[in-house]
Parts: sequence; C-alpha cells; structure tokens
Amino acid sequence: MFKHIAVIGLGTMGPGMVARLARGGVNVTAYDVAASAIERARAAFAVAETVLDSLGIAAPASGAGTVRFTEDLADAVSGADLVIENVPEKIEIKAEVYRKIDALIGADIIVASDTSGIPITHLQAHLSHPARMVGMHWSNPPHIIPMIEVIGGEKTAPGTVKTMGDFIRALGLLPVFIKKDVPGFVENRVLYALLREVVDLVERGVIEPEDIDTCVSWGIGYKLAVVGPMALLDMAGLDIYNSVASHLNADLCDRKDVAPLVASKIAEGTLGIKSGSGVYSYTPERIAGLQKDRAQKLVAIRRILEGGA
Repeated sequence: MFKHIAVIGLGTMGPGMVARLARGGVNVTAYDVAASAIERARAAFAVAETVLDSLGIAAPASGAGTVRFTEDLADAVSGADLVIENVPEKIEIKAEVYRKIDALIGADIIVASDTSGIPITHLQAHLSHPARMVGMHWSNPPHIIPMIEVIGGEKTAPGTVKTMGDFIRALGLLPVFIKKDVPGFVENRVLYALLREVVDLVERGVIEPEDIDTCVSWGIGYKLAVVGPMALLDMAGLDIYNSVASHLNADLCDRKDVAPLVASKIAEGTLGIKSGSGVYSYTPERIAGLQKDRAQKLVAIRRILEGGA
C-alpha cells in the first residue's frame, strides 16, 4: 500500500487530509505555492491532530507517518507513490498542475483528485497516462468524516479504482464507489439539490434562514444521520412516497441558474464566514466558537454512529 503521499494544495481541505493520512501511518509531503498558505495549514494541521485524538483514532503499530511542508513541487512529489491534487476548483488551474506533475513522476504513479465535482474524465485528459488517475473526493472536514467517494473516469484502469478503495479501507475509512462519472459525483449532487430548494424557499419568503436550518438539522438531517435516504423510503413506505411525490415533485424548485439571493450577496462581497458575513454575520470570536462547537458535535455524532458512547 502507499507509503509516501504528496498532497498538492493546502486550502480548506488539505490540512485535515494530511493529518488523517499521517495518522494512518503514511509519510506525507504537503505542498502549496504560497508560504502564507503553508503557515495557515500548519496551524490547521495541529488542530486536526487534536480532533483525531478526541476521536480516539490511533496510529498503527508501526507508528504515525511523518509530515513535511514545502513550496517546491518537485520536492513534494519526489519519491511519492500517490499524488493527491487539492488545488482550487478551476479546470485550467488543475490542468496546469497536472502538466507540471506529469513531468516529475513515473507512469505508474497514481494521481488522485479531490475535486468536488469536475468529472474525472475531463481532468485525466491532461495526463499522459490517464489510466492512473482517479477521483478521491473527501468530505469536509476530512479528518472527521470517514466517507470518501472514489470515481473512475472513462480511461481510469479498474485496478486504479480498486487500489484506491483498498487503501481507503486500510486507513479505516469508508470508500463509496461512484459507478458513473457524473458532474458533482453523488454527495454534492444530493447536497446541491437540497441547497437549491432551501435557498428558493428563503428567497420566496416561505421561511427565515434560522428556521430552515432548524427544520433541516432537527428534522431530516437528524433522521438521515441514522437512516439513509433509500432506507428511509422503506421506512416511510413506497406507497406514501409515491402519493406525496406525485403532486410535490411538480412544485419543487428546478431552476438551472443560481438564485438571485446568492448572486446579489456575491456582488456585495458578502461571501460567508471568509468575509465576515453572508447569510449570517460573523465576528472573529463567533467564527472560532462555531468551528470548535461544530467539530465537537461532529465527533460526538460519529462516536454514536460507530456504536460508541
């Protein structure tokens, strides 16, 4: 199995991925083009390690892997037997990274992308050996959520998909195999269908943001953490679903563009936590409190789902 992994790009997801990989016994070289990004990643990595401790995720008997940060791409991929790309979600940026990586690694080295939904088929066109490329879509926060989507593109070798799945299982995580390379894969398709509907309901004045968050978290979210959506169909009864869906589906939001509520806030520069306001307003103190509170609750829920106290 993989012994040395290069993680390319240390934005929101990178530090948590690095921490979880290293805790699994893998040596990791973490790369970003900007020194400032590396400094932020160091701090986020330390926090992620603390969360892994609280989850009780121990290193294997051979010990935890090492972690090294670098601003040199060639240094990052040197000796790596797996390269995980985690750069911004723009195909032209990813393509340029692949072209650079291609010249630095052997033809047998697997390249995995943590893209949130760009089809792997589109990305692997920028590698000279596309059979070795696979999607490895982590869920945020990656050091807490154990599910990882595995996606093969049109030219991905079946063995590449199997190797990735085996590796994820060896880490004690949960691979989910996406059988068709559709945009957004599965997790984000389901999430964005929900987000489209809730934004539409708020925009139409049906409900306030605070109330819809309560409705989803304590209603369907609470149930879905225990009973998956397909199992929920059986629990409710397919006849009941058929009865409700036969008239409700026609009234659900099906817009193809992004709602004006979101577009207007982007135009104003109110992007969410990163800018201090979005749907809600945030102070630095509130942000720190939310991050700590959410991590603690996700840890507690995971322990319950895994059968712990």
